Amino acid sequence: MACSFAAATVVSSASTPTPTARPLASAPHSLSLPRAAAAKPIRFAAANSSRSARASALVARAGGVDDLPLVGNKAPDFEAEAVFDQEFINVKLSDYIGKKYVILFFYPLDFTFVCPTEITAFSDRHEEFEKLNTEILGVSIDSVFSHLAWVQTDRKAGGLGDLKYPLISDVTKSISKSFGVLIPDQGIALRGLFIIDKEGVIQHSTINNLAIGRSVDETMRTLQALQYVQENPDEVCPAGWKPGEKSMKPDPKGSKEYFAAI
Repeated sequence: MACSFAAATVVSSASTPTPTARPLASAPHSLSLPRAAAAKPIRFAAANSSRSARASALVARAGGVDDLPLVGNKAPDFEAEAVFDQEFINVKLSDYIGKKYVILFFYPLDFTFVCPTEITAFSDRHEEFEKLNTEILGVSIDSVFSHLAWVQTDRKAGGLGDLKYPLISDVTKSISKSFGVLIPDQGIALRGLFIIDKEGVIQHSTINNLAIGRSVDETMRTLQALQYVQENPDEVCPAGWKPGEKSMKPDPKGSKEYFAAI
């Protein structure tokens, strides 16, 4: 089935198994692209005189509970049914709090085209994320029966095969809506990806339009940078930073040392 897109990108800077059932596979879907929504401004904490205070001023803290879950807000909790290891399980986001980082990503629909490339790419790199104490959770508005059928379909036939992380069913669309990625008139989610730290705070988000697949490499790099600055709160990571490269002190003297060394 042919599928054409006009693309745009918007970016802003854890079980009780029940018996499985083998459902009928869903048919491919045709997706059209929504218009991008305007981004909300992010407010920054004021800086004090100390270096640690200056560093904390670089951390965005979003507003109250009525705001969208932008970077700096607590991630909205949810509990939902998912498919993992050919079984139906329950996943609760708050179960990961205090234990793991979470990569939470949304995709539009099962049995489509860009989606399996992303889902399998994250599964193939799952061990690398495990070493960083991070769990991956995929979400779409499809039922667990559709998820199961897709997992039971061979990759060479457009399926997923066995995955190393859960696929969550958001049939009520409440999770997609709470994370601000639901397209209301189509009833599906944009390609939203959120990195949530061990305290349950959203530290990174990217939202791609439907035609644009995401980069596992960039997700990994951003996660590593996040963990570095949380372990080293007096430092920040410059553009393209990777582990082992020089970081920067967020003050006039420290930044000059960085620029002089590059």
